[in-house]
Amino acid sequence: MEFKGELEVLWEKGKISKESKILFVNDGSKDKTWDIICDLSKKDKVFKGISLSRNRGHQNALVAGLDEARKYADITVSIDCDGQDDITVVEKMVDEYLNGADIVYGVRKQRKSDTFFKRTTALGFYKFLKLMGVETVYNHADYRLVSRRVLEAFSDFKEVNLYLRGMFQLVGFKSTAVYYDRIERKAGKTKYPFKKMVSLAIDGITSLSVKPIRIITTLGFIVAILSFIGIVWTLVQFFLNNTVSGWASTVSIICFVSGVQLLSLGVVGEYVGKIYIESKARPRYIISEKTDDLNK
Repeated sequence: MEFKGELEVLWEKGKISKESKILFVNDGSKDKTWDIICDLSKKDKVFKGISLSRNRGHQNALVAGLDEARKYADITVSIDCDGQDDITVVEKMVDEYLNGADIVYGVRKQRKSDTFFKRTTALGFYKFLKLMGVETVYNHADYRLVSRRVLEAFSDFKEVNLYLRGMFQLVGFKSTAVYYDRIERKAGKTKYPFKKMVSLAIDGITSLSVKPIRIITTLGFIVAILSFIGIVWTLVQFFLNNTVSGWASTVSIICFVSGVQLLSLGVVGEYVGKIYIESKARPRYIISEKTDDLNK
């Protein structure tokens, strides 16, 4: 397996401890994923695994793995198992850590391996997040190295609606990036279609930025000014005896104002929904099984 091969390279170079492990997170899958992880763990103690009681989504599953790993490791590298990210970049990440960085972001050099639609929507995704005031590293997904003290600090972030790519920016500490080429998916289909990208963008914006509320305030202010001008214009026309009862104009104004109100209520409702969910203080995940203790 590529993961273990890279681990052995780092062992031989003395850059990491030989007690280092490879931890898999099974996000409540319905197939034989957990059985495969258990078999790997039985054959080789370098492989460990945790299985969540149900599917909690990519971000919460990732946090589950990070929380488990920080109990034992000085540094943790998170990576998806689809084989697209260059595993050899881990050595560069470790080098940057040894040079003093607490967070090392894995950043794609380009997106040639993506389809035109995926490339275009991803570009729009990052630009939209930036426009909405969310700090994020362009072309960085969740391939990163983090130190234990970063994870200790991150454990104080209690929200359930997660956007890790932006939240690690909030933690602070010294950070840097390493760049790599991402290859095409070897098997299976992406778990991040357009619908999930939109959902992730909404989580990122509503979790890390209040800019939409400020946009609503500005929009409301502009509409109020235009309404005031319209009233003045109507009064002037009334006193000049130029008024004509018009059904179309009345309906247009009502529709316009109603549309703005509904849009505003929708965005505010998104924030209220987040507050509602966070107030329940539900656990991000529940681990139902483990292969064995990671320090064995």
